[in-house]
Amino acid sequence: IQKAPSLFDKVKFNYDEGLVGFSVLLGSSRFLLLDKVTESLAGRAFVYNLWPLMACEIASGIHDEASPPLLGELLEKPSELPRLLARFPPVLLGDDKARAREVVAHLGRWGGMPELLYLEDSERLEWLRSYNATFLERDLADLARLSDLLPFRKLQQLAMLRAGRLLSYSELARDAGMPATTVRRYLRYLELSYQTLLLPPYSRNLTSSVVKSPKLYWVDMGILRSGIGYWGELTGELFENMIVVEIFKWLDTAACPGRLYFYRTRSGFEVDLLYECAEGLLGIEIKNRPRVSAYDAKGLARLAEAAKNWIAGLVVYRGDMLQELDSARSIFAVPADMLLVSGRPSAG
Repeated sequence: IQKAPSLFDKVKFNYDEGLVGFSVLLGSSRFLLLDKVTESLAGRAFVYNLWPLMACEIASGIHDEASPPLLGELLEKPSELPRLLARFPPVLLGDDKARAREVVAHLGRWGGMPELLYLEDSERLEWLRSYNATFLERDLADLARLSDLLPFRKLQQLAMLRAGRLLSYSELARDAGMPATTVRRYLRYLELSYQTLLLPPYSRNLTSSVVKSPKLYWVDMGILRSGIGYWGELTGELFENMIVVEIFKWLDTAACPGRLYFYRTRSGFEVDLLYECAEGLLGIEIKNRPRVSAYDAKGLARLAEAAKNWIAGLVVYRGDMLQELDSARSIFAVPADMLLVSGRPSAG
């Protein structure tokens, strides 16, 4: 829709005259779309973000309505986490396990673009390469009006290599050989065009010695992997990227009222994710390994002692077993495929 801005006034006129009661306008630039909505359709439009497919949507198929995953229930009522988890079997079995593993493997390798579900691997690679080129030539041209794409390509590549890390504008500027102001502008373009997510630090009421920089994540794993040219096993940062973005997509799509943060002090103590809602604080650690123990809950336990509004904690990992790690602080280990794919268990 951003390529035909005159349509906004036409839609407004027809709506005000009662000639149309419902229209769907699609655009790939948040900035240009919201600018026009504010200008022409204020008070007349609802704005929704359409993200790449979530794991639960991949599992159900794009033509069927997705069942809410365990993740959705936990974020809706985090204070009931122990009761909700008690309804689930300690491990997924049979077809449920195989399907959940298949879906999460696809998400971690190819991302959530719907077209890729029906292509062969070689075609998926070509599609992702073409998407990156099209994004630069079409969407970025609309948004930024850049005459030379090479500096932006360089910054984009460097940003992709930092997925899952603290964002340092000065470090990026040094490595890219461009002013920090340009780096900030280019990163803003990536965020406004639905390529990246900046996760803010949590700093309220715990300690004054926390980092102030955000963490950088890439919205789609397939686009990220294609951009960095890495198709091997998921690294810790890539696994974290996948889990963080999947949780973010669910929160935004389900219109959950809470917000996501990370927590890190200048001394290096860190908790990967904090979900703050009206009920309090849910801590989430992300571990890229097949087994975890109570040791992996130490960071969450430490945070639970410091946070007056602590509810519960999750350790999301690549194993099979749903298990309690710290009963006093309601900290549980949950397999990633169970969290992202599995819905409400059947009765009996």
